[in-house]
Amino acid sequence: MAVTITSSAFSEGGFILPRYTCDDLNISPPLEWQSTQEGESWALICDDPDAPSGIWTHWVIFNLPPQTRNLPEHVMGREELENGALQGLNTWGTIGYRGPCPSQGVHHYSFKIYLLDTRLDLPAGSTPQDLMEAMEGHVLEQGQLTGIYFRD
Repeated sequence: MAVTITSSAFSEGGFILPRYTCDDLNISPPLEWQSTQEGESWALICDDPDAPSGIWTHWVIFNLPPQTRNLPEHVMGREELENGALQGLNTWGTIGYRGPCPSQGVHHYSFKIYLLDTRLDLPAGSTPQDLMEAMEGHVLEQGQLTGIYFRD
């Protein structure tokens, strides 16, 4: 089974509005997901596989409580959220969401959600690589929502 992840801000394969990018407010979009399975926590990674230097990570968040089924617009860029979830480092080396900001051309931004069978023993500020290694063997199911953004 796969997790279904959606956003009221853009559809699968749709255009990400400038408010969620470095060209405007640069705030995280609202996200919702559904799963038929139960787990112990959720993790989310947003990245751009089209970046010239390789995969560029825009957001890392993990240890979201198992009952969580959404993230509101404009999640604050702090290490720990009110619900106990932790945020990791993006490729810029900062905590929290940083939106699409391609130099030119069309880029795809994948919001990947993972249902895990455990809470992860990782500190806030962990890297995307740390998260992927810690999740190994603990992913019950996952889903993905991809939007596009481009500059001429």
